[in-house]
Amino acid sequence: MKSTTALILVAMLACTAQAHAAKACEELKTEVAAKLDGKAVKGYALDVVASDQVGDAKVVGSCEGGAKKLTYTKKK
Repeated sequence: MKSTTALILVAMLACTAQAHAAKACEELKTEVAAKLDGKAVKGYALDVVASDQVGDAKVVGSCEGGAKKLTYTKKK
C-alpha cells in the first residue's frame, strides 16, 4: 500500500497543473498511465472529469487549461 501511495505522489509531481494545464486530456491520461504501468501499478482507474466534479478521487493532473482534471482511483 505504501508503494502505491508513493507512486501516486510521483505521478502527481510529474503532472503538475502548471506543466500540463494546456495539454490535451487524452494525451495526459496516456502519459500518466504509461508511468503507472511502468512502475507495475495494477488495479487503478484514470478518469477525466470536469474540475468541479472531482469528488473523493485523487487529482493527478490538469488539462484543457484547468477546465478538467485527471483523477486516480484504486479499483477494489
